[in-house]
Amino acid sequence: MKYQLRPILSDIKAIYALPLSSRFQAYLSLLQGGNPGDLALPISGYNPMAKEHIIQVIDTLEKLNAEEIMAETIADFNSNLNLSHTDQGDIIVVLNIADDLHGAWTNRYTTDYESKFKINALVTRRFCAPYFWSSESFTRVIIATRTREYLSRTQYRLQHPHLYSLADHLHQEIYVAQTINNQAHNLDKERLRQIWQYYHAHKTSTEYDLIFNFYYGDEASRSLGYQRYGIGQTHGYDLARAVASGVIPLS
Repeated sequence: MKYQLRPILSDIKAIYALPLSSRFQAYLSLLQGGNPGDLALPISGYNPMAKEHIIQVIDTLEKLNAEEIMAETIADFNSNLNLSHTDQGDIIVVLNIADDLHGAWTNRYTTDYESKFKINALVTRRFCAPYFWSSESFTRVIIATRTREYLSRTQYRLQHPHLYSLADHLHQEIYVAQTINNQAHNLDKERLRQIWQYYHAHKTSTEYDLIFNFYYGDEASRSLGYQRYGIGQTHGYDLARAVASGVIPLS
């Protein structure tokens, strides 16, 4: 088994060049591969009806050679896999751009959460979909790091298909942080201690609102009408980085 990039930017750009009346059908054809209800490529992060700014985002990524950077990152990731373990075949990696600037159907928080944790269907179909955002300023480092993060999540989920509790969700992100050597030296240790205590009080919870709040904080939960649990500026991703880098023990 290995990961393999499937370049997508030129295909998506061609769809955006079509009249609005033709775009959605062209998008569905690429998404479903001509089989209604199927998933031929994991491109659900794209909004086929997006405005002109998405073409500018694609242009920026192409100028940075984003898919070449992704291919290099994937090759390095593959080199560290135990390729003697073969299972159901290669995993196809496809860059996704979510429109958090003008996309009416894209909420930054819920889309980010789903792209990281609700990936069972993708993994089962041998897909990996790193998400980038239309509001971002891209660099080579961001592209490579983001790609590796999503590769690591997919690899983790091959061994741990289902996440139920808060602990399950945190263990995934600790694995991701360990894989990319994500440091946590600048985090406030008092806030880390508080969120560590929060985690231990709720680690067996399977409540969606609580797990979401743990990762995105009270402001994100408030904006969506979710229950709030007192998570401030230091979130679950910070705790994962702190545990992975040895700043704070998990137990």
